[in-house]
This record gives sequence, C-alpha cells and structure tokens, in this order.
Amino acid sequence: MSQLGSITAEKEKQMDLERQRFQEVKAKMLAQQKYKRAARTAGHIVLNIVVALIVLLPLLYAVSIAFMPSGELFTLDMNILPKHPTLENFRQALQKVPLVRFVVNSFLVAGLITFGQIISCSLAAFSFSFLDFKGKNVLFMMIPGEATIISNYLTVSGWNWLDSYQVLIVPYLTSAMGIFLFRQFYLTFPISLYESAKIDGCSNLRFIWQILMPLTKSAMGAMAVYTFINAWNMYMWPLLVTGSDKMRTVQIGIGMLDSVDSQSITLMIAGVVLIILPSISIFIAGQKQLIRGMFSGAVKG
Repeated sequence: MSQLGSITAEKEKQMDLERQRFQEVKAKMLAQQKYKRAARTAGHIVLNIVVALIVLLPLLYAVSIAFMPSGELFTLDMNILPKHPTLENFRQALQKVPLVRFVVNSFLVAGLITFGQIISCSLAAFSFSFLDFKGKNVLFMMIPGEATIISNYLTVSGWNWLDSYQVLIVPYLTSAMGIFLFRQFYLTFPISLYESAKIDGCSNLRFIWQILMPLTKSAMGAMAVYTFINAWNMYMWPLLVTGSDKMRTVQIGIGMLDSVDSQSITLMIAGVVLIILPSISIFIAGQKQLIRGMFSGAVKG
C-alpha cells in the first residue's frame, strides 16, 4: 500500500508539473500574441500618421505661408515654419478684396442650393422609384452640367437675371447626382411599403414627408454635405453670370486677389486659407454621414 501511495503521489506531482508547464507555455503564447497585436496596432497608427502628414503637407504648408511675412518666403533658406508669425496677410486680404461679402454670398448660395436639391431630388427620385409611367427609364439620364452651361446662360440673360442671386441659385436647384443617390436609396425599400400607404389613404407628398424622409436621413446628410461643398467651390458659372463685387462668390474673389497683388503669394494664400476653412469644417463634421449615405443604397437586402 505504501508503494502504491508513493507511486500515486509521484504521478500527481508529475501532473502538477505538466499543468504548470502548460500554464507557462499558454501564458507565453498569450503574451506573444498580445505583443504582436500591440506591435501591429502601433505600426498601423504610425503608418496612418505618416500618410496623413504626407496628404496634409500642402495644406499645412499653405497655413504656414499665410502666417509668414513676404520677406521670409522669398529667400534662399528653406523656411517651412514662419520665424516671425504675423496676421498682416489676413488683414490685407480682407482690405484689398471684400472677402467677407464673398463669403456671405457663397454661404447664401450654397445653403439655398443644398436645400433646393434635397427637396427637388427627393421628389424626382420618388417618381422614378415608386411611380410607373412611360419613358421613365429614358428620362433617367444624367447630363453633365457643362453640356448645358451655354443654353442656361442664354436663357437667364434673356430673362435679365444676370448679376443676381437667382441666376446663381435657380439653375442648380436640382442635379442628376442627387436624383441618382436618392433613387438608389429608395430602391432598397419594398414597393409594398408604398402600396400599403396608398391603401391607408396616404397621399404621395405625405408618404414622402412622413415615411421616406425619416428613413433616408443618412442619404439626406450625404447629399447636403456633397451639394454644399460643390456649390461652395463653383467657379465657372459665377464667373459667367456675375459682374459686380456685390454678387461674386469666394472662388471669384480669390482670382481677384491674385490680380490685385500678384507679387504677394503670402497675401493670396492667406485668402485661400480663409475661404477653405468653412468647406473643410463642414466636410470634417459630415464625413461619416457622407460615407454612410453614399454606401447605404449600394447594397440591397
């Protein structure tokens, strides 16, 4: 019995030793996996920071030039950061060209165009998605805006709309891109949703307002960000139809700033920094909504 007990005790010791070794090996493997995961995460963060710096380098350098005196820029030295930062470039930019007026015009025009396109494009997309009429597939064609710019100009000039707010806003109150975006999103809804609403006595406008719009907030957000940035960056159309400082937008204002003092690059860059801040702020605030809305209608089911 004593020999049997000693053999059993030895086996238990061996089993305990094996358990300890197993636990040590398991702990080492977990530590290695944790270290590899941490190293991979750190590598991804470093890579993202490097790529971000490369992508943002032109913008960061433009901001640096905006605060840099002209004497520091036109030297043989590589001045990346201003040695004597100054706000004089911004002050001169605001004095030589009425940038504040241009910014107000751009905000007004871009805001009204955004609101108008959301309303008109959602109504048109509803017709193409839920209503059945002849020629629906033929009418659903996207025509580039550049192809109609001459005919639009001749039309608005005949109406004596030149150099006014309506000539900047009305031709862009709808867009093929917006109709396409809303239509692709509406196609993800079953037609039975519309049929059930009609059976309950719901009109088309009430169906759009109370059912479709609450369900398409992501698409509306994406459309708002996309449309506002495009309207803010318009150059060709405002250049053609405006002739006074009272109606010009920021993109035309930057061109004027370049012609006023073509020798002062720092002055022009300061003006550029002033006008890109609103569009960058809106893009940063709505980028998640933009991405979500662009991809929400891409997958059905």
